[in-house]
Amino acid sequence: MSNKLLKEIISNLGDNKAKDITSIPLEGKSDMADHLVIATGTSSRHVASLSQRIVDNLKDYGLKSINAEGLEKGDWVLIDGGDIIVHIFREEVRDFYNLEKLWLPSLETDTNSL
Repeated sequence: MSNKLLKEIISNLGDNKAKDITSIPLEGKSDMADHLVIATGTSSRHVASLSQRIVDNLKDYGLKSINAEGLEKGDWVLIDGGDIIVHIFREEVRDFYNLEKLWLPSLETDTNSL
């Protein structure tokens, strides 16, 4: 179910002109979800519209308890879709928080040099 829904979410974002759509697999990295989707809207209104479409998409898919935080302001909306978490930002906010950096593979540290 998760892969089909993931494809639908990414398609929905692309069809509605979201920018820089990124999907990060979290399996084996986190227990909170299987995928993290990050996208950028061009304005607060666009972020809110994209977010509402994703919430509607999740409801159509049969998910009942969907939490969307930040929908009113439209700078950064976090949508908890269970196995898939979606973050939709305005560009400046996305650049500031840089969530992708949190999920990059960590660099190996040579403990002998510490």
